[in-house]
Amino acid sequence: MSAIHNAEAIFDLPAPQHASALPVPNSTHSFWINTPGANPLAREGSEDDLISDADICIIGSGITGVSAAYHLAKSLKHSASKVVILEARDFCSGATGRNGGHLTAEIFDNFVFRQSRYGAEEAKKAHKLEIHTERDLVSLIKAEGWEDLVDLVSSHRVGLLRTEKEIEVTKADYDAAKAAGADLIEDVEWLNEREVFELYGSSFPAYRHPGNNIWPLKLVTQLYKFAKKLNPDLKLYTNTPVTSISRDVSSAHLWSLSTPRGSIRANYVIHATNAYTSHLLPHMHGPKGIIPTRGQAIALRAAVPSIELTKDAWVGTLGWKYWFPRPVNSPDENPLIIFGGGRDESGPGLESYIIDDSTVNVNVGRALRNYLPPLFPGKYEEGREPEMEWTGIMGYTKVGDPFVGPVVDATQTADFYKGQYMAAGFTGHGMPRGYACAEAVVGMIVAEIAGKKWTAPEWFPRHFLTTERL
Repeated sequence: MSAIHNAEAIFDLPAPQHASALPVPNSTHSFWINTPGANPLAREGSEDDLISDADICIIGSGITGVSAAYHLAKSLKHSASKVVILEARDFCSGATGRNGGHLTAEIFDNFVFRQSRYGAEEAKKAHKLEIHTERDLVSLIKAEGWEDLVDLVSSHRVGLLRTEKEIEVTKADYDAAKAAGADLIEDVEWLNEREVFELYGSSFPAYRHPGNNIWPLKLVTQLYKFAKKLNPDLKLYTNTPVTSISRDVSSAHLWSLSTPRGSIRANYVIHATNAYTSHLLPHMHGPKGIIPTRGQAIALRAAVPSIELTKDAWVGTLGWKYWFPRPVNSPDENPLIIFGGGRDESGPGLESYIIDDSTVNVNVGRALRNYLPPLFPGKYEEGREPEMEWTGIMGYTKVGDPFVGPVVDATQTADFYKGQYMAAGFTGHGMPRGYACAEAVVGMIVAEIAGKKWTAPEWFPRHFLTTERL
């Protein structure tokens, strides 16, 4: 529903001449990042001496980059363990630190589109990958006792259906997924107008299924610390942007990564830069690659106590809007609502090809402020200003799915980028996909190091592969 329906319109727009630049230095303040004490790793390694060589360099410290470090730490016990994460700004300051805080697999969304393009089995695998991510991360959180540290809330995701078109599209996806035997389709519950009103106070039909919400930055922080525990050789250098990558002809390493603080040589490079991928891989610029797209969110105080809102998270307008109530200390406390989306009201450009997260779009801000009060009468105050408002840059692809695998450029020889891999282009849906896509890329690297052929996990969709699409 959300990823593909939101993505289609921007690919008819003309692409700027130049590829993506580095992230801007003066980004808006996000609730997740700028709440005092939320980011203890913010400037980790920024004043340390840069090491000169590594086995594997990961570019990007969001959910994908840190997941890659975690999977490497589990997979490479004694060999190729010299892993480095390079981050252009503070730790986890990109889209992961600026998103909506949802960690929920889509069970049937976009099924009709994927089935028509790739077949039912591939459509099912796209959802299997998300289910794998959600289960693995929630299991890890619980096994390590991180529930309170990352503010894990497991409840429902509710999809509000306000128009006949929304009902039609949603039902078609659900029916197709059910007919194909998609995983967890039996968990979907349909609610009529009366049931929604009694449960939530809104007068529209809806569907719901189990889901989770978290503090994304805190999850990535714990995941990094765990990876560091498994692999003490793991190093993180924040505020260390990679400005270029070139072949290294002076040592046994394949690549030299240049930064303002010096260069690092490595045999393997993982691009986990999502919207900023084309900065180092110019051939990924434009409609056939990854389009930077600005998203926006607010933190808005509800007008009623938490007990009247429930803990459930929401999506509306076919995924253009999404929100959930933050945990509270008392059920009588009015919760803070993290509410994102609204690009459908941003203007003709839909915020595409924008890499500046230092400003907000006034139209989007107005749409977010005005959306909830009429839908939930009495539960949200008209005219109330948010306590925080911020933007972040997502990476969109034409089919709504990421590029995963070895870096490929059709204009170059097959081994031109040997040793470079990528997992990027999550189309506003990285939390339930970045972890698993990083796992797949790490599997490819581990297989190559061992001189073996990589075998895709049973949950991995072949159409995500770079070798299938570039």
